[in-house]
Amino acid sequence: MFKSGQFVADHLGELRETQVQPNGVDLTVDAVFEQTEPGRIGRDGKTVGERRELAPEDGYYSLPSGGYIVRYGEQITIPADHIGFLYPRSSLLRNSCMLDTAVWDAGYEGRGEGLLEVFHEIDIERGARIAQLVFADAAHVDSYDGSYQGENL
Repeated sequence: MFKSGQFVADHLGELRETQVQPNGVDLTVDAVFEQTEPGRIGRDGKTVGERRELAPEDGYYSLPSGGYIVRYGEQITIPADHIGFLYPRSSLLRNSCMLDTAVWDAGYEGRGEGLLEVFHEIDIERGARIAQLVFADAAHVDSYDGSYQGENL
């Protein structure tokens, strides 16, 4: 069962009132990065490729077609007995963009990241709402203790 937007909001840092939705909380753009070096994913570990942070111009990121890493502005804590799912806001989809994300396990804390796929040039303002985080009840044995724990804090 998915939780209410207010329940999700209670597990995040400071929010604007407009970010709290009936069924989740909107996450905002804090920074945009372009990957400049290859990464590596093996059976026994991973390396994230080097990145370059893009600078907004007059508060906007002007993004041509391509793939970008977006860091969200909100500090997230996934509570015990829950799982987090992040979905793109429809405004992105209607502007030929997609936000790819992964499952956020119980116990994760940090300021997460996602892959922003831009299929047609777009301007996105720093602080704009681009995704909606929802929580669902979930059974689990352990809490998240992976290499991304505490990321971007």
